[in-house]
Amino acid sequence: MEIKTSQQDIQITDKDNLPIGIDEQRTVPDSVHHIHLLPLLSVVCALALVDRTNLGIARVAGMDKDLGTFLQELDVGSRFSIVSLLYFPPYILLQLPYNLCIRKFGASNFIAFSVVAWGAAQLAMGFVSSWKYLALCRVLLGAFETGFFPALIFVISTWYIRHEVQKRFAIFYLLTILAAGFSPILAYLLTLLGGKLGISAWAWIFIVEGAITIAFGIFSWRFIPDFPDRNTFLNAEQTQLVLRRVEEDRGDSIPDAITVNKVKDHLRDWKIWTFAMMYFCATAPAYVNGFFMTIILKAMGWSVRDSMLLSTPPYIVAGILNVLVSWASDVSLHRVGFIAVEAVITIIGLVLTGFTADSGWRYTGLFLSTAGSICCIAGILAYSSNNVISHSKKAVMTALVVSFGGLGGIFATSAFRQQDFPKYIPGLYATIGSQILLLCLLIITTVHFLRQNDKARNDASILLEGQPGFLYTL
Repeated sequence: MEIKTSQQDIQITDKDNLPIGIDEQRTVPDSVHHIHLLPLLSVVCALALVDRTNLGIARVAGMDKDLGTFLQELDVGSRFSIVSLLYFPPYILLQLPYNLCIRKFGASNFIAFSVVAWGAAQLAMGFVSSWKYLALCRVLLGAFETGFFPALIFVISTWYIRHEVQKRFAIFYLLTILAAGFSPILAYLLTLLGGKLGISAWAWIFIVEGAITIAFGIFSWRFIPDFPDRNTFLNAEQTQLVLRRVEEDRGDSIPDAITVNKVKDHLRDWKIWTFAMMYFCATAPAYVNGFFMTIILKAMGWSVRDSMLLSTPPYIVAGILNVLVSWASDVSLHRVGFIAVEAVITIIGLVLTGFTADSGWRYTGLFLSTAGSICCIAGILAYSSNNVISHSKKAVMTALVVSFGGLGGIFATSAFRQQDFPKYIPGLYATIGSQILLLCLLIITTVHFLRQNDKARNDASILLEGQPGFLYTL
């Protein structure tokens, strides 16, 4: 198997023919960020996060209490957890094959198709006639949504130099976080349609949000950006400028061919698997809050309306902090310290939510665990992206890392069991353990990178990641 760039791909020219000033270095990437790249991709990611996590909101809105319908079946045993979990197996298994094909099909075609397809699966959830069909829709949702997030991370990482990516990831993720935060409010408004056209309140959540996703996927097809060497919105000189900056930063501006042997070699790199496990640890509490925040709030004694509305503020705070922390991480050229602090904050939040009696402190814990985990996600995406060279290895790494994020979703839906309602103490213990594991893995990679950087500085013949002058980012 070999995937080559198209004949229309732009090749980097002789560096001597392209003088670059400081102002020029900033102008083109900023225009990409403000106009073409991040805003549109942020909306796509926001739709995905809303569609994958609104099952818990629909349940609070009466999905398993809809008297006289099949949905009473969903409240039996572990069926809700099973339905929630079935999203993730296809989401995990298809990540790598999809990511290896994105250059062949084109980012805009690939992403737009995924958006429309999972929107259709989401809409269909409003019309299912048994809990088994609901489970099938969740499988299809995971299968169609699987390729787009690693594709977005892959595309964004190819546009910027290493110490620009985290604040871009944070800005990209800000709209996603805000959408997740306001999703319960939108869901509450949609429940007011309950009874219209003979459709239940919870079903309107799936129908309207699925229709919005389909419409946006169709609209966005012509505007979703591709890789920098294949973009259509910059002229040739601007494109050369973007490629030149990336080339000088890490030497992989032009994509290398993806072959089976390369994929096997990349998968043998223990660092990629460590990054993936770290990402799993970061996403676990984020999924816990996404699936169970409204349920936990309702168990504290708030009404359905209030539990939905109170789910929004933690995400707003997390979004703002994520941008500030990511900016500081890029400016300081540092990753690991910020990730460590964010993991500790997540632990404190989980302890407050699970082991304090006062509802105010428990709610404060939701703020801390949401902010800590979301900031940690952006940090690990930047940390892993910074320490990998070549397009082929980035394709493998982003697919593997994001697929382990899907394991975080499986963890959340299986560790937080119905029999542990309302406090879910065993699940909280397991989530706290994931943060401790994250800190241990962070120590291992930090020690390794420090030693390797020292060796490379003292011996010019040692090439880290096969690239002259490259040093690992700490």
